This record gives sequence, C-alpha cells and structure tokens, in this order.
Amino acid sequence: MAGARMGLDRFYLIAGTVELLERLVPLGVRLVQLRAKGLPPDALRDAALRARDCCARHGAQLILNDHWQLALELGIDFVHLGQEDMDGADFAALRRAGTRFGLSTHDGAELERALAHDPAYVALGPVYPTRLKQMKWRPQGLDRVAEWKRRAGAVPLVAIGGLTPERLPGVFAAGADSAAVVTDIQQAADPAARCREWLAATRPEAEA
Repeated sequence: MAGARMGLDRFYLIAGTVELLERLVPLGVRLVQLRAKGLPPDALRDAALRARDCCARHGAQLILNDHWQLALELGIDFVHLGQEDMDGADFAALRRAGTRFGLSTHDGAELERALAHDPAYVALGPVYPTRLKQMKWRPQGLDRVAEWKRRAGAVPLVAIGGLTPERLPGVFAAGADSAAVVTDIQQAADPAARCREWLAATRPEAEA
C-alpha cells in the first residue's frame, strides 16, 4: 500500500533542477526529491524522466514533487504532496499503483489530515528560518519536532527548513527520522562539496 512503513535515509536531498540532481546523486545520495518549479509540461516530463533514469542507475530513491499524475505515467513510485496538492490528489489511484507519498504539514490540523491518509512520511517545516521562500509559518523549533514525532508514532518524520550539518544532532535527537535540505546545498559555492559534508554528517559509519 502507498503508506507502507519503509525506512527513509537520514539525508533527504531536494533538488530544484534535474541538472543538480544528476550532479549530486552519483556522490552517494540515496533519497532525492525533484522539485522542479515553473517548467512547461514537456520540459517537466523530460526532467522527470532524466531524474528517474539517473536514480535507477545509482540506486537512489526518487521522489517527484507535486506531479502525482506524471509519476503514475512514468512509473515513479514515490511522490511528495503539499497540503494544497492533497485537495486534487487521487490517493486511491496512488495506492493501486503502489506509489508511496509523503505529505507536508505545518500545524496540528494539517498533521491530523496528513496522518489520516496513511502516508509514507510526514514533513514538518520550517524547523529553522529558511531562505527558500516566504513562509507564513514561523520557525517550528526542535520542541515541535519532538511533539510531531510523538503524534506521528510509527510514521517517519522528515524535518525541513534552515537545516545545516551542524544542526543535525539536535534535529535527530528531537525525533526526526530524516533531514531534508534545499538551500544549504543548492546555494553553496560548491554544491558537490557541501553534499559530501551532508553525507558524512548523516552516515557516521562511513567515517569509521
């Protein structure tokens, strides 16, 4: 079923372009979302195909943001939906296809709504101030991460918003199962080098 409880990698990369995804996934990324905004349909389809094929080559799990119909068409088995996207999503069709879905949440009502759909994970953000976009929600903080984990129970919790490798110990100690990153890598002077820092921070066994 779509909401099957499967573990998430602790490092959850969100790439704003397929070019960035293709550059970083070969470094060892295991979980990546393609969040390609503002593309015309043909360009979006091409980007999703490239992302799907890149992830297949490198053994990474691809999550497609928003475009659940395209995911079904292309055989992409994981999507991420925001609260607005949930309104028009065909959850029954996703379940029939075995397509898992993660859902964004920002307050208690949104969390309850998301959990009712039995998602593969719920995301909470922004944990810290974020440079990505103007948010109507204030930074949630680590206490809210801990509260969300208590309420979500067995459902994995993804923390997002203003995260850096230095903030990871506190985020994981508060109960997050995975940490999602956008701007800290995307806006880095050297995204590949910064991605390697994230990989090392979330996989201490690799440093042993």
